[in-house]
Amino acid sequence: MMQLSFPEAAAPDARAAEAGRLLFAGPCDFVKGVVAMDGLPPADRAEVCFAGRSNVGKSTLLNALTGRRALARASNTPGRTQEINYFALGESHYLVDLPGYGYAQAPKPKVESWQRLLKAYLGGRVSLRRAFVLIDARHGPKPVDEEIMTLLDRAAVTFQAVLTKADKVKAKDRDAVLEKLRASLATHPTAFPEIVVTSAEKGTGIETLRAIIAGLD
Repeated sequence: MMQLSFPEAAAPDARAAEAGRLLFAGPCDFVKGVVAMDGLPPADRAEVCFAGRSNVGKSTLLNALTGRRALARASNTPGRTQEINYFALGESHYLVDLPGYGYAQAPKPKVESWQRLLKAYLGGRVSLRRAFVLIDARHGPKPVDEEIMTLLDRAAVTFQAVLTKADKVKAKDRDAVLEKLRASLATHPTAFPEIVVTSAEKGTGIETLRAIIAGLD
């Protein structure tokens, strides 16, 4: 049987799951919000970032990963995250919550400033091990997602698609979105060949994503 292109990431084995659990059970602290590249902390550890359209659920997913309800601010208002927000996982990793791209309820010059910062960060951060591009299961990939994926291709940054809010759609609709996403990922050379399907509310995929991050050093 032909192997499925861009399959769903399998649950981690016991060792990987425990590494992920230990990493996220340790200290996780807000470091700073960055509004310019010269404000970035030293590139002295492995770094992963979370990118996605406004209101895709980045902050909610970060809260679920860390088990801290208010670590990252979550809001129903698109564009709430206005900075590059850094969180330290012990002394080994940074988690980075990026400004939402696309629609935001803010003045146009402010939105454009966020987008310039986002592009500069993705193209120039040497300690960035992987970008996680979040895709809403209710909508699938949009043209603005394609723009970010293309930017990551040009920057030679490996990215992995993470389907969010999987509990909000029926199984057949989720399968259709996954097929659309697979077709999109096939056109991007830096796309990691597995998709992580998540639900922050139900806990789906959280253990898998923790193990993936723990394995990046």
